[in-house]
Amino acid sequence: MGVDIGAHDTLPEASEHPVEYRRVYVWELPVRVYHWINAVALVTLCITGYLIGAPIRAFYAAEAYQQYWFGWVRFIHFFAAFVYLFNFAARIYWGFVGNKYAKWRSFFPLKPSQRQEMVDVFKADVLQVKLHGPISTGHNSVAGFIYFLTFLAFVAQSITGFALYSSMSTSWLPRMFVWIVPLMGGEFGVRFWHHLFLWFFVSFIIVHVYLAFYHDYIEGRGTISSIVGGWKFERENRDK
Repeated sequence: MGVDIGAHDTLPEASEHPVEYRRVYVWELPVRVYHWINAVALVTLCITGYLIGAPIRAFYAAEAYQQYWFGWVRFIHFFAAFVYLFNFAARIYWGFVGNKYAKWRSFFPLKPSQRQEMVDVFKADVLQVKLHGPISTGHNSVAGFIYFLTFLAFVAQSITGFALYSSMSTSWLPRMFVWIVPLMGGEFGVRFWHHLFLWFFVSFIIVHVYLAFYHDYIEGRGTISSIVGGWKFERENRDK
């Protein structure tokens, strides 16, 4: 029993008509595990990737034989890259066998109602000129489509990263991407795009965390806690 005071309801309705809520199991355990492994790996990759591109000069004060900090930075970057890749491969698989909130079709705005939801979400989240509209239980249409674009960025970042690694590795996985280097005009071109995607992910992390807390606050349906326990709340009498 509760009062819906989300930004998608008008104030008179929210204050005069209490609404029943029910718990819905949205994010399955594999999705939640993927999310947190990906979060740690991605932050690690961003930090170490930046240090590889712009090493901190203060660490060069000591003699070379007294330190190995840059070697450790590169090792951690490479290790996180492998974790990131295989974790992403597991998420691709779960996109075919998971529940309706995890399946790939939830990332594409194919229905007119989903495209209208994209307009509503843009007005509410970006322009903040609309305070009503449907609230998706899983990802809203904008979030789902942005996550799909992020998955494509994951692929591009993995390809360019392993292409750079291929010149210093004899392992079969990096060597699969050795042909990318001449295709993109040499290592300079590969490194440019790999570094550019770094800032894409930095921007994504900032916006993602902000919107997660924003929706948790205005909707009050457990957005933050759902990625830990898997459960959200939805209105019993809302339109399906």
